[in-house]
Amino acid sequence: MTVEGTVSGLEERVVGRAWMVRLDPADRGGAAVRVSCGRPACAPQVLPSAAVGRTAAVAHLATHLRAAPGPRPEASCACRAEECHTHVRADGPRDRAPALRCGGPVVLAVINDRQGRWWQALECCARCAAAHPSAKIVATAPAATARATAGPAPAAGTRGAAGPPPAPVGPHFSHATSSPAPVPVPRAAPAPRTKPRRNRRTGKIAQRFVPHDLHPIALRDELIELGNLFRAYQERPEPDLEQLAELHSRKAKAFRTWAEVTGETELRLDAERAEQAAAAALLQHQQRTGQSPVGEGEVTNRLLPGLTQWDHARTVLAHVAEHTPLPGPEARLMAVMLTLRSALTGTGNLVGQDVRGLPLTDPEELIGRLVDSGWLSIPGTADDLLESRPESPTPITIPSLMPDDGQGPFDFGRKTRPKLSGWAQRVVGDKKLRKKKTGAATRLLALALAVRTTTDGRLGPEGEGVDLAVLTSWCAVEPDELEPLVEQLTVADWLEEAAVADGRLTGRLAERVLQVSCPLP
Repeated sequence: MTVEGTVSGLEERVVGRAWMVRLDPADRGGAAVRVSCGRPACAPQVLPSAAVGRTAAVAHLATHLRAAPGPRPEASCACRAEECHTHVRADGPRDRAPALRCGGPVVLAVINDRQGRWWQALECCARCAAAHPSAKIVATAPAATARATAGPAPAAGTRGAAGPPPAPVGPHFSHATSSPAPVPVPRAAPAPRTKPRRNRRTGKIAQRFVPHDLHPIALRDELIELGNLFRAYQERPEPDLEQLAELHSRKAKAFRTWAEVTGETELRLDAERAEQAAAAALLQHQQRTGQSPVGEGEVTNRLLPGLTQWDHARTVLAHVAEHTPLPGPEARLMAVMLTLRSALTGTGNLVGQDVRGLPLTDPEELIGRLVDSGWLSIPGTADDLLESRPESPTPITIPSLMPDDGQGPFDFGRKTRPKLSGWAQRVVGDKKLRKKKTGAATRLLALALAVRTTTDGRLGPEGEGVDLAVLTSWCAVEPDELEPLVEQLTVADWLEEAAVADGRLTGRLAERVLQVSCPLP
């Protein structure tokens, strides 16, 4: 609130200006904040978050400071008019210090609290401004002229007219003096400093204070800037892992240089930890956005982004391997596709094209066998299902997938199920696999290898290969039938450098199919 008026002292003095910009919650329990200003003409603003509110509050105060006139030499302290603790002695036996006596030129200062909830601009003396740890001087009033400070000249012909001119008097402030006589100030200006003041800029990063005399100066400025950027990042409403990785990378480089300058081993260890944090944050960002490192400086966009969805894909394939109702690769492949269609509720929709697109010898006979086994339930015949079109799909039910007491075999959400189904359809319906007329066992092998790779496409954990017994069991084939399937995938540009030796299949996925891979953790 703006405070203006006069107070009595040795002379009439104008009370300094003061106004405040506040940041308060807009509603209970919400993130919105209200920015209000003590100026009467300023209407409150409601903003979505505290970070946005602080930016708006600082900008609003800066606008007022640019538009307001500078501090007035004749103004007294606005804080004394409000009876602040620096001017009023505390009651009780444990008074910490006597009340502050004003002094120095009049300044326009800005003070704020540590939590960033309010900012106050006020006219006060330099000594009062220095009493506030957070005070920042915006402007300083020019020195008052000798005539203005000395008071009115005596009338001509009086006794005082023949005497020496009165001594110049400095500006008075809001403190009371024991003597009514003004304090004289010297006429001559102080001699300029022979040496420039040293730049004592300091800061803090990672619980370490940056020395003001640290050289090179560029290193000191980089460390101070990084500390400010890390603190600003902590106030973000949403994380940005890419930005965090960049900050940690800059910190690692700066700390390594700092360690070379000072010879401190702990700084070098901090640099190594920052490098590890940068790599971890970047990997998380790539995985959340569907990207993973392939080679030096290269990434691939994956159809299923993130570790969680890759684990869900492996969970579905493992469930089908244990609960396939009929033997043979064709029944296994059909079970995979139907399970993904009805994974959450045990029910789904199917059209004839979904079945005819699979490499099945007799799809009508296979559907009939699945229905007869009780694993699958459809309202009509298998022929009706094969003739159904997208505008009138056939509802299907898989009783073993229906939730029991609200809990089914899978724990992923409704938005994840169609993504998994689309991923499996993309692998099984690969264009080159269809052109080579590969069978159900080859498509099953492609699914098995897609979920057993490293981030750069090498087969098996750490690129050590995949056990042949696991692959033959999943593809429902005999061990001697596996090598021809591997050759088919190599010809279809699905595998590269494939080799079967010592009971393991080694090699890597072709670059064109890396986007459908689900790397192992």
